[in-house]
Amino acid sequence: MKTKIARTWMASLFAVVLTVGMAAPAHAWGPPCSTASAAGNWSLTDQGTVLGIGPRTAVGIFTLDENGTLVNGVATSSLNGTIAKETYSGTYTVNPDCTGTINVKIYSDGTELFAVTLFTAFDEEVRHLRGIFTSVVTPSGTKLSTVINLDARKQ
Repeated sequence: MKTKIARTWMASLFAVVLTVGMAAPAHAWGPPCSTASAAGNWSLTDQGTVLGIGPRTAVGIFTLDENGTLVNGVATSSLNGTIAKETYSGTYTVNPDCTGTINVKIYSDGTELFAVTLFTAFDEEVRHLRGIFTSVVTPSGTKLSTVINLDARKQ
């Protein structure tokens, strides 16, 4: 009798654990990643090095719209100690697995400084964005080697 009760209790416990285990990942993942879920106002910092030039850091804001456009980008940056007021705009993608890309052109006083591509990853229910600069090209076509990361939060 005790063996039958123990088996029944263990089977019930297993069923509950299995059900909770299967349901938890769906809840923990949050809303699906898309341009619609990423849309909004963001604040950012980036920091790293442009090899052969020096350290870079920036603080700024930007807006992502639901159509994959990055607009209203403004930042203040320092590249090897030279301060610049930057504006930028471009496009972005978001994949269902929360990875994506950002492509922007960065300007200072109306002059293009760089075209930048970043690999990105969203987390925290699409309220946090991490990125790494994968391509930085000057207007003359010179490719710059960089080790720069981006960290952004939805406002």
